[in-house]
Amino acid sequence: MHLNKFVSLLKGSNFDGAFISPGTNLYYLTGLRIHEAGERLTALVVSADGDYRLLAPSLYENVVREFPATFWHDGENPYEKFAKILRELDLLSGRILVEDTMRADWLIGILKLGGFELHPLSVLMRELRMRKDDEEIKLLIKAARVVDEVFEEILSMNLLGMRERDLALKIELLIRERSDGISFEPIVASGENGANPHHAPGERKLKKGDLVTLDYGAKYRGYCSDITRTIAFGKPDEKLAEIYEVVKNAQENAFKTVRAGIKAKEVDKAARDYIAEAGYGEYFTHRTGHGLGLDVHEEPYIGPDGEVILENGMVFTIEPGIYVPGLGGVRIEDDITVINGKGKRLTKAEKELIRL
Repeated sequence: MHLNKFVSLLKGSNFDGAFISPGTNLYYLTGLRIHEAGERLTALVVSADGDYRLLAPSLYENVVREFPATFWHDGENPYEKFAKILRELDLLSGRILVEDTMRADWLIGILKLGGFELHPLSVLMRELRMRKDDEEIKLLIKAARVVDEVFEEILSMNLLGMRERDLALKIELLIRERSDGISFEPIVASGENGANPHHAPGERKLKKGDLVTLDYGAKYRGYCSDITRTIAFGKPDEKLAEIYEVVKNAQENAFKTVRAGIKAKEVDKAARDYIAEAGYGEYFTHRTGHGLGLDVHEEPYIGPDGEVILENGMVFTIEPGIYVPGLGGVRIEDDITVINGKGKRLTKAEKELIRL
């Protein structure tokens, strides 16, 4: 439980408290698995004085044990109980951090209870969650191992003639057999569909000559992995084969740049400059990577505007890509951590172009 660290950070800030609704931040702070409360008001109230209380619907009474909590039943007004907690913690006014993704109807109801100056919770949480401790790194390594194993399974399948959507489903099932589940909906983009970085798998069937981009991730005890590999069926178009080598080398170039003390944007620049020099700069249309943790996208972001200075314990992806409309695309992605001042790959699946 990281709640004590958060309280210490809150005490040293100019904020009076925090309202945290269900999601990865609540799980990170408390270890409580209340990921979806639906329309029922649920929030952790934390005071800079170090006191805290959870308001939750009664259906969570068997989940929330040995944690200070107030429960409400259907038919009761939860905002009355929330106001009581605020009075007890002396938080009916002040500078309050609010979960960035809190439901608007909850927030509107809470605003009627007092005079708050609201700020996004992420201004403090990012400082905690960007730097993973040893236990978190172990879980991220296990999540990465899952996606490596799934890639080997994919290569053993008879894929020719399979629809993109069917392969995406098989990938999801393979992940669920080995972990908590997927960290996002798998992407399978074949042929010309590869030119769309976030293609939704459809009816197109995999055929000879295709390059196929596979982007998927697993969750292990809540922590996410994210891998992308691009494979070929037979001999691909010469231009696409060339693009593959450019992306592979750009990814390696960016990885070699990783070290503690540099800004995230320097990693992005290493990949982006290589692709631009090869003549494909206009076809690299997204940032080079994003942080990984309990969310599949979190700080630090590895982009042209990435001012975060890399430190030991940070975990992020490196995933350059080239996408040519009407032709196809290539993306290669690994999960990276900074350890002992240097970059280390967590995902280890083959990156040479595999031809099936």
